[in-house]
Amino acid sequence: MIIKNLIRRRGRTLLTVLGISIGVAAIIILGALADGLQSGYDNILTGSKADLVLSQPNSLDISMSSVDEDVGDQLMAMSEVQAVSGMVQGIVTADNSPYFFIYGYPKDGFVLDRFQVVEGAALESHEAQSARGKPILIGTSAAEALHKGVGDSIRLSATVFRIVGIYETGSAFEDGGAVLDLQDAQDLMGRQRQVSLFYVQLKDPSLRERVERRAERLWPDLSLSSTTEFADKQIMGDMMNGYVWGIAGLAIIIGGVGMANAQLMSVFERTREIGVLRAVGWQSWRVLLMILGESIVVSILGGVLGVGLGWLALRATSDVLSAFGANVDSIGTDLLIQAFSVVVILGFVGGIFPARRAAQLEPIEALRYEGGSTGHKQKRLPLGGMAVQSLWQRTTRTLLTMTAIAITVGAIMALEAIVGGAADSMSEMAVGSGSEIMLRQADVSDTSQSVMDEQDLNKIEAMPEVQSVSGVIFTGVAMPETVFFIIQGYAPHELAIRRFKIVEGEPLSSNHQIIIGRAAAEALNKHPGETLEINESRYKVVGIYETGVGWEELGGVLSLRDAQTFTGKPHKVTMASVKLYDSGQAEQIVDYINTNFTEIHASLSGDFADQLPDMEATDAMLGAISFMTILVGSVGIMNTMLMAVLERTREIGALRAMGWRRISVLMLIMKESLLLSILGGLMGIAVAFGLVFLFQLIPWAAEAMQTTWTLEIFIRAISVALFLGLIGGFYPAFRATKMQPVEALRYE
Repeated sequence: MIIKNLIRRRGRTLLTVLGISIGVAAIIILGALADGLQSGYDNILTGSKADLVLSQPNSLDISMSSVDEDVGDQLMAMSEVQAVSGMVQGIVTADNSPYFFIYGYPKDGFVLDRFQVVEGAALESHEAQSARGKPILIGTSAAEALHKGVGDSIRLSATVFRIVGIYETGSAFEDGGAVLDLQDAQDLMGRQRQVSLFYVQLKDPSLRERVERRAERLWPDLSLSSTTEFADKQIMGDMMNGYVWGIAGLAIIIGGVGMANAQLMSVFERTREIGVLRAVGWQSWRVLLMILGESIVVSILGGVLGVGLGWLALRATSDVLSAFGANVDSIGTDLLIQAFSVVVILGFVGGIFPARRAAQLEPIEALRYEGGSTGHKQKRLPLGGMAVQSLWQRTTRTLLTMTAIAITVGAIMALEAIVGGAADSMSEMAVGSGSEIMLRQADVSDTSQSVMDEQDLNKIEAMPEVQSVSGVIFTGVAMPETVFFIIQGYAPHELAIRRFKIVEGEPLSSNHQIIIGRAAAEALNKHPGETLEINESRYKVVGIYETGVGWEELGGVLSLRDAQTFTGKPHKVTMASVKLYDSGQAEQIVDYINTNFTEIHASLSGDFADQLPDMEATDAMLGAISFMTILVGSVGIMNTMLMAVLERTREIGALRAMGWRRISVLMLIMKESLLLSILGGLMGIAVAFGLVFLFQLIPWAAEAMQTTWTLEIFIRAISVALFLGLIGGFYPAFRATKMQPVEALRYE
C-alpha cells in the first residue's frame, strides 16, 4: 500500500525525492573529498616503508612542518638507523589546475620505490637526468586530468619542468600529484635546506625506544613518532569531515522540513481516506506506520538518486578533484552508510509529525472532512486579497514552507557574513598597516604557501617612489588551549607592526620575544614577563595586543627572523606591505611590479583580500553551497504550490467559469508563491543571526571568527527568496492555467 500511495502521487513523490537527492549528492561529493584527503595522507605516511617520522610537532599540516636538512645526516649517523629519506610536500598551481600537490624526495631515497613508473623513466635514471629541463614524474590521474604525457612540459607556479615518467601508487591522492627531486621541490617552495619531515627506517623495530630517547635529547624541538601516529595527527581530513557533517545537517533540516511538508499535505489530502481506514478497523499505530513508511521510502529513493548524482558529479569534475584524491572509487561503504544514515534520519524526522497527526484523526471527523489544511474552519484575515487569504487558510503548510525558505536563506546569509568577515579581517591587516600596496607570491594556490625572497623586496624598496617595504611571515601550530595558534613574524621596528596596539606590557623589540593577542593571553593564562613555549622553543612574553581581528588575537607575533627560523624559511616572507611617498602613484607602481617582478603579485591594499586565492576558493565553495540550497528550497516551494493547486482544483475551475482569464489565474498562484518566499526570506534573516550565534558558541569560534553584515547581504537574501518564489511557483502556476473549467469543477 505504501508503494501504491507514492505512485498515485507521482509528481509530489518525484519532487520530494529530487530535493533529498541534492543534499545527499553534496554529502557524497564532500565525503569523497574528505576520504580522499585522509586516505591520501595515510598512504603517504604508512606506505613509505618507514618505521618512524621526524617532524616539527603540532604543525597544522605536513606542508607547514619544517625540519633542517642537516638533521638527516645526524639521523643517518645513528647505529640503529638503516636509511633516512627527507620529503617536502606543498601545493602549487599547475597549468590550469589551481591546486596541485607535489612531493620532493632525494633521488636515492628508499621512499621512491613505491612510485611504480608505468611509462617513461624513473626520476633517478640516466634518461631523466639527461632530459632537457628539470625532470618530474606525474601520477596517472594527473596525466589524465592535465592531458600530459612523457616528454611534455608542465609549469608549476613560475617554473617549467619536463615530464620524464608517469607513475602509479594505487593512492588516488598521490596519483593526482607529482614527484620531483628534493632540491627542485625546495627551490620551488622557497624552502632551501629544509624538509617537511624525515622518514626513518630502523635496522630492527625493537630499537625504536632507544632512537626516540636519543632524538628527544638531540632535537627537543622536534617530534619522532610512528607513521600511524603521525597520520592520525593530520587535521585536513577532519576539517573536510566537518564540512561534510555541516552539509549533512543542512540537508537533514531543509530536507526534513520539505519531507514533513509533503507528507502533511498527503495526510490532509487523504483525510477522508484515512477516516475510512480507521472506520474499517485500522488501528492508530497501523496508520502511523503507513505514513512513516512512505516518508522513509521516499527518503531512501532520494538517497539512491543522490548517490547516483554524486557519482556523476565526481566523474564530471574528476580533472579538478583528482588532485585531492577524490574520484568515484572514493565512494566506499563507510560513505554510503553515512549518506543513508542521514536519509533514514531525514525520513523519520520529516515523517513522524504527519504520521502522528494521521494516527490521531478520529474516524467520524475524518469522514466529514471537506478539504483545507486542518479540517477546521479558518477565520478570514481582516486585510489582504485572495493570495493572503489562501496562505492564511493553510497555516500549517505555509509555516512549514516558510521555515524551509528561512533555513535556505539564513544558511546562505550566515555563510556570506562569515566569509565577508574573513575578507574584512584580511583587508584590515592590509589597510591597517598604513601601506598602499600589498605583495604576495604570484600563481600561488594558497596564501600559506606564498614565499617571496627578501632580495626581491629590497629591489622594490630601492625604487625612488617607495618609502618602505615590510615583510611578514605566517604559520600555525596546534595548541590544546586554543585549538590553533597563528604565528606572525614582523621586523620589530618596521611600519607594519604598529597596527598591533599594545594594551599591556611593551612592544616587540628584539629576537626571542613574543607579543600575544588578548584572547590567547587569557586562554594560556600568560602575562608580560612570563615565558611561552611553542614546539619546545621558548619566547619571552613582552606584551599583549589587540587588533580587533579575532584570529590574530588568538595568536602571537615574533620577530621576523625568529619566525623565519621557526618555519625554516630564512630570508623569505609570506607577504609584504609597501608604503609609498605619494599614494597617488599606487596604481602605477602596482602595474610596474606585476610587469617586472614575475614571481610577485602586487595589488592595492583595498583589493588585496578579494584577490587572495583562499578567498576565491572560498567564494567558489560558497557559490556551490548556495546553489545546492537554492535548488532544494525551490523544489520545496514547487512541491507546496503544486499541492495548493491540486487542492484548489475546483476553486480554480469556478474562477475560470466566472470569467477569470488564464493570466489572472497564473498571477494569483505566482502572488502566493512570491508572498510565501518573501515572508520566508524575512524569517531567514532571523535564522541567519541565530545560526551565527550558535556557531559562536563553539569554543574559540567567537574569537577566531568575525562576521560582517552588509546591506548587500540583506538585498541578496530577499533576492534569493524572490528567486525561490519565481522558480518554485512558475510550474504550479502554469499548470493551474491549463485547467479546463468543466474538468476542474468535476475534480474530486
